[in-house]
Amino acid sequence: MPRLTFRRGDGHTGIVGTVTTATRADDADAEAIADACEDGGVTWRRGTARAALRHRDFTILWSGMFASNIGTWMQTIVLTQYGLKIGDKAFVGYLGFAVLGPLLLLAPVSGVLADVVDRRRFLLAMQTLQLLGAFGLAGYVTVDRPSKLVIWIIVLLIGVTNALTGPAMSAISPSLVPKEDLPGAISLFSFQMNMSRVVGPLIGAPIYVRFGPAPVFVVNAVTYLFAMAGLILAKYPRRTGAVISETGFARLASGFRIAWHDPLVRRVLLILWSLSLLSLNFIQFMSGHAQDNLDIPAKSDAYGALYACFGLGAAAGAMSVGTVFARFDKAAMIRPAFVGMAGALLIFGLLQSSTPAYPIVLVLGFTYFVAITALSTVMQANITDQVRGRVMSLWIMGFGGAVGLASLMWAPVAKRSVSFVLIFGAAWTLLLAVNSKPNLLRRETIDD
Repeated sequence: MPRLTFRRGDGHTGIVGTVTTATRADDADAEAIADACEDGGVTWRRGTARAALRHRDFTILWSGMFASNIGTWMQTIVLTQYGLKIGDKAFVGYLGFAVLGPLLLLAPVSGVLADVVDRRRFLLAMQTLQLLGAFGLAGYVTVDRPSKLVIWIIVLLIGVTNALTGPAMSAISPSLVPKEDLPGAISLFSFQMNMSRVVGPLIGAPIYVRFGPAPVFVVNAVTYLFAMAGLILAKYPRRTGAVISETGFARLASGFRIAWHDPLVRRVLLILWSLSLLSLNFIQFMSGHAQDNLDIPAKSDAYGALYACFGLGAAAGAMSVGTVFARFDKAAMIRPAFVGMAGALLIFGLLQSSTPAYPIVLVLGFTYFVAITALSTVMQANITDQVRGRVMSLWIMGFGGAVGLASLMWAPVAKRSVSFVLIFGAAWTLLLAVNSKPNLLRRETIDD
């Protein structure tokens, strides 16, 4: 049987890993077996979300993280609203940096840890610290005239523990399913992260309006218990057996070295980082745009519904990659998704009326997460378990940390005009669409 290796069309071969497989192009029966299986008389296709959910350990961990992320997004939406109440749009940007900024500095550290430590013990410790941080935030906001600095510090500490958690959690997920079901698993994890954006605001915003921020933060603290239960009950490799020869700073930078020497992974990360820095700032400043230009108060059920529409679109986009678009080439999906995202973001930035904003942010969320989920699938399918923690730490830095940095960078501009920030982001997204050629985002398989 022939051995197949992944190689770029321009002749360069990446060092992230090679994949060997055997196939016969003229064997239709073998292809049918690979594509579909029978389970109780019902056909299901490999690589779909449904196929991923058939794996017990994946379902357990996925469910626990889903519940926990609902609490996280309850807290996130309320922090934005509460930040506007006690400060201004600039303070909201600073809070955004406290939540996501630590990913920029700590993700390489946590990426190395994810590849060498006992992942279960490490993640349980981090979840416990986040639980305590949420309880601490809930207690402090009940005092008279709470200090903005103290609130920022507490949020920063929660952000630090979250930064240490991300790469290890991302490294565990692919080990819960066989490689052929990885696209469906990635789609489901993106779905739950974004569906929690829907459920979280729908629960958190009304609680905040009626009872204040403290009960929301308490509920978030309790939801960490679901993630901890998933980590305890699911079975997965707690150690990868990875051997990292570098020491000191070279060890921390090993993820950068690995990614830089692989052209495909390097390109994916550059796309993600530039998108986060220059286009995704609309997420943090959506409340300011709604309040200034759409006549939607930040502290209102209407804004909670607006943010939920965005989350619903994102969840639908993520799920579609593992269902409706399961058989599509993920590299070819990225360009049209960016075009759609650019158009929706431009329209949203120009809007001066609340009524059309709801369907527009739905489309914005959908196209945004079709692109992100497709990019993530391309990345995850082309790295090995031994380097996954370090490489995925760079993804998390770009997906989360760079957005936090963008909040800080764009805060002075947003104070003058949120619309300009959104329109600029739309223009950059369109430029990324032009440069996201499918042949540069896939590996070709050739006989050895």
